Amino acid sequence: MNINQLFHRASHACGWLALVLLPCAVFAQEEATKDDGQENLNFPTATLGGAQFWSDELVFHRWRIQLNVFTGHYRLLDENDYRRAWGTFEQCKARLDAFRLEKDLPSMKGTAVVTLHGLIRSREVMNGIGEFLEQEGDMTWINVSYASTRRSIDDHAASLAKVIDNLEGIDQIHFVCHSLGNLVVRRYLGEATQPKPKWKVDNRIKRFVMLGPPNNGAHFAELFKDNKLFGLLMGPSGKQIASWPEVEKRMATGNCEFAIIAGSLTGSFTNPLVSGSDDLVVGVEETKLVGARDFLGVQLNHGQLVDEPYVQKKTLSFLKNGYFIAEDLRHPIESLAKPRGGK
Repeated sequence: MNINQLFHRASHACGWLALVLLPCAVFAQEEATKDDGQENLNFPTATLGGAQFWSDELVFHRWRIQLNVFTGHYRLLDENDYRRAWGTFEQCKARLDAFRLEKDLPSMKGTAVVTLHGLIRSREVMNGIGEFLEQEGDMTWINVSYASTRRSIDDHAASLAKVIDNLEGIDQIHFVCHSLGNLVVRRYLGEATQPKPKWKVDNRIKRFVMLGPPNNGAHFAELFKDNKLFGLLMGPSGKQIASWPEVEKRMATGNCEFAIIAGSLTGSFTNPLVSGSDDLVVGVEETKLVGARDFLGVQLNHGQLVDEPYVQKKTLSFLKNGYFIAEDLRHPIESLAKPRGGK
């Protein structure tokens, strides 16, 4: 069991006590950023990989440059999540470039599949599907970590834009995301519709598979939007999902082909607070989005979607072929029933 897995389990068992205590350790360990052009003294230090307080802004294979969402400074992590440099983005990038030469790290090339986890989760939950797509699909896997509970969807999208801009050598980009991660990508793509775009949407993006996406908000979240504990644990992004109409205006799917896989439980296994079939968190109808090239319902709960082999195989099929099962068996979404409320 690696250090990320230990943190993930401990955080759930302790009721996210780490959200209060861990920043103290972070601040004690890492100083404020110096911007004097000099490389900061660094001792290779084991980290948790950036579970809730760091957002990736560059990913090179398994190396990553992360932004601390509290202090605004950056750090460079190697493939084992050891800190190799810290300071400004430029300082960390220069150190990464030096390591690339020193270690003769290969350039990235071909097709990249970018994975994003959901709310409260860490990037390790995407390991199973990411490794499968990398090995079976012959793709460069870019597993993005972001501070899901500490920043807004807009902030997550801005950091994702920097990750995408820094995918040097990549010819084509696919997305495979779980839950909130899908909204981050939709917000990234939606910037192209804004009057004064803060970033340019990359034209290398081709296909996008959404796993359990709250594409129409989540009624389950709406029920708790005024709860202080909900706000503390879920942060700005959780509040945005619970207050959907305003957020939706800044989202889009761009020109990429996208498809949706939804958990579709029935009977006594469903969430009584969600209308219709659901995955215990998001209703099937809440996942649907007009323009989807294909749609697939599976009898899995929200958390099972990323690790189920059947889902992984169908995800690869869509990325490769543009359909889950066959071209003549696609289920495109052309309109929405869009029911709201509980059962």
